[in-house]
Amino acid sequence: MATVRIPSPLRKYTDGQAKITIPGATVAEVMTNLITAYPGIESRIMDDGQIKRFINVFVNEDEIRTLNGAESTVSDSDEISIVPAMAGGK
Repeated sequence: MATVRIPSPLRKYTDGQAKITIPGATVAEVMTNLITAYPGIESRIMDDGQIKRFINVFVNEDEIRTLNGAESTVSDSDEISIVPAMAGGK
């Protein structure tokens, strides 16, 4: 099972957990299983079944858009990071 790192703003949907171990062979499967385990997080990271465009997802150090997107493969030793895009400033 891969480890999913949950950013601070989303931890209220995961009972305060910063890291969660979730099964899945691809990023899409891990996200589906994450949403099944913590349904409140879905509206924050998904839109019409797809990862929101302003949510960056990394498998280890690689952003999934540079790999195979949500179909990027995941192994038990991988760490998936969910990183909401930052906006604002002057």
